[in-house]
Amino acid sequence: MNVEISAAAKALREAREFRKPINKISEDYGVVTLNDAYAVADINTRNRLSQGGRISGKKVGLTSASVQQQLGVAQPDFGVLFQDMEYLDGEAVPTDTLLQPKIEAEVAFVVGKDLQSETPSYAEFLACLAYALPALEIVDSAIADWKISLADTVADNASCGLYVLGNQPVAIGDLDLHEIGMQLDLNGSVASVGTGAACLGHPLRAAYWLACTMAARGEGLKAGEVILSGALGPMVNIQSGDIIQARMGALGSVSCRLV
Repeated sequence: MNVEISAAAKALREAREFRKPINKISEDYGVVTLNDAYAVADINTRNRLSQGGRISGKKVGLTSASVQQQLGVAQPDFGVLFQDMEYLDGEAVPTDTLLQPKIEAEVAFVVGKDLQSETPSYAEFLACLAYALPALEIVDSAIADWKISLADTVADNASCGLYVLGNQPVAIGDLDLHEIGMQLDLNGSVASVGTGAACLGHPLRAAYWLACTMAARGEGLKAGEVILSGALGPMVNIQSGDIIQARMGALGSVSCRLV
């Protein structure tokens, strides 16, 4: 194993364990390529699994055209979700494991059946989905001041933190996810607005990118997994004590309270 990749993975683990952000690993450890960045993330995924963690799904990041332009990339990235990251609508969400949290509203999809095709068609992908839910993703970076490159966020598990799922699943065919509107309120005031079109043009297209990417890695999608498809509007800084609610038209609403 590359010594720098192993050292970068350890630095990221310790940053989260001790809640102390670190300098860019792309600078300190020379992790600059996507392959190396995903290798760092894979080490820490295996570490969590070895300690009893259980994968609950995947997240798609960098789905905003403006963020892609900022980082000089032309495609999203992905991270791994674990069961202990999950909270439900209205629950109190602890912040004691987070470093620099921000929140965004997203469309979540739940996989209804395994998709293992090496090159899934869009129809095969749609057939594997069970339903959609409104979701909040609390993103968090171990890199100081969120001064990240593409390699930094990929290595840091796509800046995963926690996520909150709405209560009521909705059939995908009953939704126009391209046109769906989103309003996120922070402590009763509007903090972010957006639409489904902001998420790689359509939330289902973002999720399809993930399905193809995972299939190419030989991993596929598994029944029961959650897919967080990407932000519908700008991220919002948050802290303990905040109350967040997002409304997404026919998809419903989702909320949480940070403690």
